[in-house]
Amino acid sequence: MRVRWIGLLIGLIVGISGCTSKDTAPAEPKAAEPAPAPAPAAEPAGDPVAEAAAIYENRCTVCHGTSGKGDGDGSAALDPKPRDFTSPEWQASVTDDHLQKIIVFGGLAVGKAATMPPNPDLDAKPELVAELVKLIRDLAK
Repeated sequence: MRVRWIGLLIGLIVGISGCTSKDTAPAEPKAAEPAPAPAPAAEPAGDPVAEAAAIYENRCTVCHGTSGKGDGDGSAALDPKPRDFTSPEWQASVTDDHLQKIIVFGGLAVGKAATMPPNPDLDAKPELVAELVKLIRDLAK
């Protein structure tokens, strides 16, 4: 019985050492992985107006576009389409509180599409959210 165990151990050791031998064929090259998404640009701290503009540029323009028409590069794949902030009818139909809520808590918080993501990091920054609301309001002018 003891000889059998010793034989098994030797076979195991030889098998393991064979797996780590340098004489084995090189591994197949891996397929190229996609590059990681670029980190968002830094948002200036301290000046709420500048920080709101940077947040809009970094987070909102992808879907809403730079002019707020809902025609950003990411809007083509979305259903429903992003809100057109330049619409006077829509601007008149929403309150600043509604806009603040959707900015911080996302579309689902106000019965709209989940494709409008929340920004929970802005919940503790009411002055910054107020500046984002002003920026959105100014897009209709």
